Formats: sequence, structure tokens, C-alpha cells
Amino acid sequence: MPYYMYVTASEDDKIVTFEMDPESGNLNHLRDVAISGRPAPLAINPDRSVLHVGRRGIPEISSYAIDQSTADLSFLSTAPLETDPCYLSTDRKGKFLLSSYYEGARAAIFPIGGDGSVHNSPAQVVRTATGAHCIQSDPSNRFVFVPHISGRGPNLIRQFKFDENTGQLTPNSPPQVSPQSRVGPRHYCFHPNRDILYFSNEQGCSVTAYNFDTTQGTLTPFQTISTLPVGYAGPNSCAQIQIDPTGRFLYAPNRGHNTMASYRVNQTDGKLESIGHAETEPVPRAFTIDPHGKFLYSAGLESGKLAAFHINQGSGQLERMDTYDVGKAPMWVLITELV
Repeated sequence: MPYYMYVTASEDDKIVTFEMDPESGNLNHLRDVAISGRPAPLAINPDRSVLHVGRRGIPEISSYAIDQSTADLSFLSTAPLETDPCYLSTDRKGKFLLSSYYEGARAAIFPIGGDGSVHNSPAQVVRTATGAHCIQSDPSNRFVFVPHISGRGPNLIRQFKFDENTGQLTPNSPPQVSPQSRVGPRHYCFHPNRDILYFSNEQGCSVTAYNFDTTQGTLTPFQTISTLPVGYAGPNSCAQIQIDPTGRFLYAPNRGHNTMASYRVNQTDGKLESIGHAETEPVPRAFTIDPHGKFLYSAGLESGKLAAFHINQGSGQLERMDTYDVGKAPMWVLITELV
């Protein structure tokens, strides 16, 4: 069975759909779907039936049914917003859509209807601070974290308890984690089989590993490691972050140095060891790893191209395979295996 990839080309007002060969990693362009209003963040329901699109120019969240045979998208609904979203995710049960807002300084939780779409007002809006950049629920579906970058943001991670029945967020105790230096936590990912979270630091050009207390829902940092090679002093910032499905390798892009920083994950304590930097398309804001952890795809915000890499299963290093045109200002890359 093939995989399917969706890429938002925000300045072309479209979603580009590819079919992906899970063995070779090769992509076959299927179609472009016109979506006005600068489509950017994407999220997919756990049952893979509906794709949610954050439209940053209108702003709205729109939901599209996914044809399970062709991966084609059919419009379902739109929920209007007060400000543009920068991140979307569903909770683990697929009952709520979680969203964060950089300029809007908030997080919002939307109910997902019986058809899998979002079409109502949010169940809750939580005022946080400028620079809110990510939101996800933990594997138990009881806790949520919202990081805020530095500079325009307060340089902290808000910690919440999450009610999976009502979609309500309540501040945890303590309500936040503040890094000692102004690194600017931006995005995060969960280790697949250890109680650890990894945060990319936008201004710090680094990754911080946190132990996750799964009873209390709180974070404690234990390592920060640079995304840049020794000696580089040029402009740079970090964006997304991903760990492979086995938990052996982790990746974070450098916007400026224009590389993908690669790490080996210690299987005993979760610490990271740098294993090099792979040159990417400029500027690598969005990327993803396929469901089996064999391939990585990085979109160049400036070039409008998608760089495809093979992940060496022994070393974790990235081996460039091919390059694909996707359109102006690609903002999100999502791969799914349909039912």
C-alpha cells in the first residue's frame, strides 16, 4: 500500500498531494487542491479520515474528507477564527482539535463533529502569551504543553491538564517551565517509548530534552545540545522537530545554516549525540518522517522545493535522494498511510 503526502504551498494557495512508494521513498505528484487564504498547518484525525487545514490569511480552520482510495480531498466545513493559527493537532481520541496562535497569544480547543470535521466555535480559548507556537496532548491524553518562543514571546512552556471528555485545559502545578537562558522553545516531539519530550529552541538554535513525569504531567530539563556545527556564527533559527518511530534518531532543521541537524538518541537515558548536518533546501521550516522511519522530506520555504532523504538505518545519517517542486512558501509536510 502506498503512503500519501500533503504539502501546503501557502503563497500559491494550494495543497500539493503526492503518492509515496514506502519502499523506495519516491514521490509521484497526484494533484493540487486549491485552498485560498494561505494554507499552512495541517493535522489529520487519528482514523485518517479528515485533514484539517489552518488558513493564515483569512483566517479559518477548514476540514476536508480524505478519499481512502485516492487521497483526494473534499471540503467539509470551515470554522472562522479571530486570528491566524500556527499549529494544529488532534487529541489522542480524535474528539478535539487543538490549536495555537503566535500573534493571537492563545490556545484554542475545537470540538470535532461526528463527520470528523470542525465547524463550531471553540470549546475553550486560553489566553497565554505572544509566541505560542505548538500544542499537543501527551500519549495518555491527560496533559498538554504550549511552548512560547523568546524575543517576541516570554521564553516558556505552559503546562496544562487536559480533560479528554470536555476538551478543557486547566493550568498544571507549576503552570509553566522557564528555560534558564532565552532559547525560545518552539516545537516538540514525544519519544515513542520513553517518558521524554524534545523541544526545538528557535532562538537558542538548540534542542532541549525534558524528562516527563507522566503522573503529574510536568517537565524537567536534562540536556540542551546545539543544532549548529562548531564555528558557525551566521544568522540562524530553529523550527520543527521530529523523532523517528523507533526512537533512535532525532532531527531538527536550521533556518539560515540551511541544514538538517541529526542526532543519535541514547537508548538508556535519552540523551542526544550529534551525528552531523545534511544540507537542505533553503529555508527548511517544515519537514516530516515517513511512518516507518526510512525517509525524511524537508521543504525549502525560499526555494519552493522538497528535498528527499534516505535515513541510514544504522547510523541515522541522511542521504540525499531527490528534489521535488511543490510551490511557493511550503509551510507544512504531512505523510499518512490510509486505511
